[in-house]
Amino acid sequence: MTRIPFVVLLMLTLAGCAQLPPPPEDAVAKRFEPVPGKAVVYLARPPLEPGFIAPVVLGDEPIGATYRGTYLRIELPPGRHELRGFAGDSGSIRLDTRAGEIYYVQHNTYGNRTFAGSSFGLVDPVWGQKIVRSGQIAGLIIR
Repeated sequence: MTRIPFVVLLMLTLAGCAQLPPPPEDAVAKRFEPVPGKAVVYLARPPLEPGFIAPVVLGDEPIGATYRGTYLRIELPPGRHELRGFAGDSGSIRLDTRAGEIYYVQHNTYGNRTFAGSSFGLVDPVWGQKIVRSGQIAGLIIR
């Protein structure tokens, strides 16, 4: 029986943990540019969050999910919109948005993989951009 040296095994293990490069839309989204005629909402989840998936609904339509250290960029027509957690997750936020404006919503989670809950809070642009810059895009939603 051949023994694999510990160093080789360690290197193979660490290589399996290498982070993938961010997709091209991540760099574009981090320019924080408004869209004429639409509102832009960044739904950002800080990197020190629990690791489970948190599905998100816009109005009555599932739009994706956030994970620890990710964000969604959502381009919407101006007006009233509600973001909320999915299924048993009762967290939500209502936003009255205006065309050409950018909004930053921090998405926090709690609970465990079996029962997760969310809280959503509007944050100032400096903090919102900091969370987005530290994360990676999980989705670009255009409505």
